[in-house]
Amino acid sequence: MWEVRAYPRTFDQLLQWVCEVAVPELEERLNHVSSEVFSSTDLRVVVISRWHRDPTEAPVVPAGLARSAQSWDFTPVDR
Repeated sequence: MWEVRAYPRTFDQLLQWVCEVAVPELEERLNHVSSEVFSSTDLRVVVISRWHRDPTEAPVVPAGLARSAQSWDFTPVDR
């Protein structure tokens, strides 16, 4: 899971960059399975990706679009 919070004036540009640049870059990677993009009213964009084996790092957000991105790796739990 990858999450970033936009600056108020850059939310639309950040969302466009995520959808047109960042996610397509992830989708080209060999071990990528799928990705979903979510946005919130508090200017956050979240990408949840599924991977075969080890996930790879998300692309770096262009300077000036958002605060530092955060990412977390999760493993499915059999229940």
